[in-house]
Amino acid sequence: MIARFRAFVRSHWPALRLRTILLSVLMFAAILPGLSAIFLRVYENTLVRQTEAELIAQAAALSAMAETGWPGAVVLPFDPAARLAPGYYQPEAATIDLGSTPILPARPPARVPTAPPDPDAVAVAARLDPVMERTSRTTLASILFLDRRGVVIRGHGRGGGLGDLVEVRAALSGQARTVLRRNDAYRPRYSMEWLSRASGLRIHHARPVVVDGQVRGVILTSRSPRALFRGIYQDRIKIGLGIVGTLGLIAFLAVLVARGIAGPIEALSRAARDVATGGGPLPPTPATAAVEIRALYEDFGRMAQAVDRRSRYLRDFAAAVSHEFKTPLAGIQGAVELLQDHDDMEPDQRRRFLNNIAADGRRLSALVTRLLDLARADMARPEAGLSVDPRPPVMKAVDARSDRLAITVRLPADAPRVAVPASTVEMVLSTLLENSRQAGAAAVTVEARPVGDRLVLTVSDDGPGVAPADAGRVFEPFFTTRRGEGGAGLGLSIARALLAASQATLELVPSAEGAVFELALPLAEETAT
Repeated sequence: MIARFRAFVRSHWPALRLRTILLSVLMFAAILPGLSAIFLRVYENTLVRQTEAELIAQAAALSAMAETGWPGAVVLPFDPAARLAPGYYQPEAATIDLGSTPILPARPPARVPTAPPDPDAVAVAARLDPVMERTSRTTLASILFLDRRGVVIRGHGRGGGLGDLVEVRAALSGQARTVLRRNDAYRPRYSMEWLSRASGLRIHHARPVVVDGQVRGVILTSRSPRALFRGIYQDRIKIGLGIVGTLGLIAFLAVLVARGIAGPIEALSRAARDVATGGGPLPPTPATAAVEIRALYEDFGRMAQAVDRRSRYLRDFAAAVSHEFKTPLAGIQGAVELLQDHDDMEPDQRRRFLNNIAADGRRLSALVTRLLDLARADMARPEAGLSVDPRPPVMKAVDARSDRLAITVRLPADAPRVAVPASTVEMVLSTLLENSRQAGAAAVTVEARPVGDRLVLTVSDDGPGVAPADAGRVFEPFFTTRRGEGGAGLGLSIARALLAASQATLELVPSAEGAVFELALPLAEETAT
């Protein structure tokens, strides 16, 4: 299922430019505050519940005053130990939710009561009237005091009955109740108030007054919830300036991104196409580009130079291979033509031509083998965690040629271990020893010494040495001074490529007598540490 979904996304994903992606991100960041206005409804619901909590607190305080001041009420002295009893504190949570609480019609006018008000309730209301007035003046809440039959004793609609309201009926039965009702007196004052769900509503809370276990009255409070968009409307100029400033900042960031990321990447893309076709100059590193883009330009420049060097190397290598193959092939072709044209050729002469063909074939076979060795050396990769004792491969290469050369080995018994394969050390040393023998040397000295984080092997002979004119070309493929003897000129090239795969080096050291080569082998990690 996931694989099919990914395949569907890949097949339908649009091709987007970097500028489009970056601009989209910036625009999304800009409108994010606007999108967050959707979540203001949660905040608005919190404000409504806060208003309900304030009404509950006011009604609870007023009902407690009415209960303790009710005529004939038995008020027991407060026992501080009662606070320690479980369930003593009983907080009353808000119940209003704008999304689920039903909205009732506006509170109707008080109807004419069928019985006179309770005298005790009238007396309590007279004593509570100053408190209710001061509370209402500060909290802006409407506070009504009703007797046990729902007759309004104090507040708007005094003398009328509100016993038919659902919240009043609940309070007369002994349960506090909060409801949402429409506010017919509401008139929008701000242009953005229509976005609020609570603007045209009013919260009503009814709480019973219980004296000696009986409901003797009701405290009915009501108030409009806190305005959500009033502050937004009052700060509309500041908000507008903020929007303009945000758009201006986005424009600046878009220009900055274009000059620091998108533009340099597009220029680098054009340069990559030019390099792929073999032409075009490398673009300079933009001064306004990001640090990572500058590093990318530098890496691209190094890569382009490496590609150019590799291209020249391949062209030169192809030309050299063509030249090396052309000579024996021409000899083979000429000998075959002569044999075809002269059926009456003398046996000795025929045998000589066949021997030439065989020699050229062997030369081609050896050349192909050496080319394969060079290709493997060029493609070799370093092995991680190598730790090799250099003595065994050195002694193996020396023993294989000790019958042809007088070889002196100066390799200490505690020579440090190196991070180069033993086969590579043996092959390179064998190549150098064979070159010394073919150059006419009779004695060779192999000496090892640690230099920093490397073990340097010096191979010197008593031969004629390398001519100064040839010193700079000895490592070039196909360069040899023994072409007449069948040399292909690939031995030193293969040796250097094999060492390079292990971060080792092979250099020719200038010397007045004989040839001197130095192998710098990196030490193994535990030895270097």
